[in-house]
Amino acid sequence: MKCLLAAAIACIALSDVARAESPVAVVEDVQGKVTGAEFMDYVVPGQVIKLGPGGKIVLGYMKSCWEETISGIGTVIVGAEQSAVHLADFKANKVACDASQSQRLGKEYSESAAALVRSLKDDSTSPPLVLHGVSPIIATSERGKLIVERTDMKGERYEIDVTSSARTHNKFVDLASTNIALKPGGIYSATIKSRRIVFRIDSDAAPGTGAVIGRLVNLR
Repeated sequence: MKCLLAAAIACIALSDVARAESPVAVVEDVQGKVTGAEFMDYVVPGQVIKLGPGGKIVLGYMKSCWEETISGIGTVIVGAEQSAVHLADFKANKVACDASQSQRLGKEYSESAAALVRSLKDDSTSPPLVLHGVSPIIATSERGKLIVERTDMKGERYEIDVTSSARTHNKFVDLASTNIALKPGGIYSATIKSRRIVFRIDSDAAPGTGAVIGRLVNLR
């Protein structure tokens, strides 16, 4: 009985850790003095971010598709779908994004906390992530050859050598900076080493840069 009780407590504790580590938003921009988060970080509920003189932060919430711009001296507490802001100026607007992004990331982080190894190839039977910009942002910690290719039609393939210098802030590759624009309505895969994900470009996807949460592909 004691063993069963201990196992149950361990499972509950592990579940709490997994939930605590599940990201809900991404830091899309940082300016001035900001502590508690950096550019292109994933943030979790309850995380505290402090803004000092000249401070500004833009948060993109993946489930609610709210893009928040917070500036001025104050404190930000990350919520599940929006922030609680004290003193600082706050503006928010809805942007086009795929709300399933938060569920996908939450699942990955939960499995990571449980020490399970999983390749993104397992997602091949899931509905593809929908991006609302033609130039994705690929978040990856890997180095090597990043391959982006169309899967519903042959002939479109891109290869990018991902090194520390190729990644901005050593965290992601923005295809807009390499002048790569994918075709609206097309289905693509992004692969680096054993990591792979399939996504679809929305038929009304916008060109150039845009909201990070509308263009984000996670290969970390």
